[in-house]
Parts: sequence; structure tokens; C-alpha cells
Amino acid sequence: MKRAGEMNFSKRSRYGIRALIDLAQNTDCTYMQLNDIARRNGISIKYLEQIFAALRKAGILRSIRGRQGGYLLVKDPGSIKVADIILALDGSYFLEAEECRDGGNGESEALAVQTAIIEPINDLMERFLNTMTLKNLVECSENNRKGTQDMYYI
Repeated sequence: MKRAGEMNFSKRSRYGIRALIDLAQNTDCTYMQLNDIARRNGISIKYLEQIFAALRKAGILRSIRGRQGGYLLVKDPGSIKVADIILALDGSYFLEAEECRDGGNGESEALAVQTAIIEPINDLMERFLNTMTLKNLVECSENNRKGTQDMYYI
């Protein structure tokens, strides 16, 4: 359930991660066509081109143009960290620090929020996103798919 003010990754990162999961699940060392990935995930081809350009620039994807071309992961999914994907697409995943003005009202309170809340959250998020890999996400997706296939409806 979404709550007001809830932290959220950008659409660009969410779509990029979904597309990389799809690519990892559906490739067998051959290049995958962008339009197939876009169609399966309900993502505009133009938008996915922009996302994949950033992922290619970050060294996560390789591409080949032409009829037999497409995209391929550069590394094994187990060595692609979610942190690297988000950094490539959004530049950062950290909560922003609140500005503390010299001598102004609320400076010590703002500093308390920064040191007691924001910095620990950023530390936890960094550790988590650097241990979560594309392989973990592929396994989760496959488990979710199996779980929905095993459901019986009356």
C-alpha cells in the first residue's frame, strides 16, 4: 500500500530494472531485440532506447546494430549490482541532505535529522543495493511466476 510521501525509485530505474530482468531471463548468449523487451514489459521503445543507452554507457549492456543485432548483458547477472543499475539511470539513490544554514533557526534540528535519520537510511540503502544483484531479481521473478502458476481458482 502506497502512503503519502513514500520514497520511490524513478520510473526510469524501475523500467530499466524490469527490462534487465527480462533480458537476463530470455537471452541465451544471443542478442535480444529491443522491441521484444519493450513489448513484453509494456514500455515504449523510444523510452527503452534512452534507458538502454545509459546502461550501455555504464558498461552493463552491449549492443550490435543491424538485422541480427540487439542487446546483451556484458556480465553475468550475479555480478550486476542493483546499485550500479540505479546509479547509471538516476545518478543517485540517496535521500538528499537538508540544507543547514549557518546560525539560522533550526540548524541543530536539521543536523539532528540528517545524522539520526537520513545518513543511517542512506547507509542501509547503499549496503542493500550493493548486495542485491540482477540474478537475485531474476530468481525472485521466476519464483513469483511459479507461485501464480500454481494458484487454483474456483
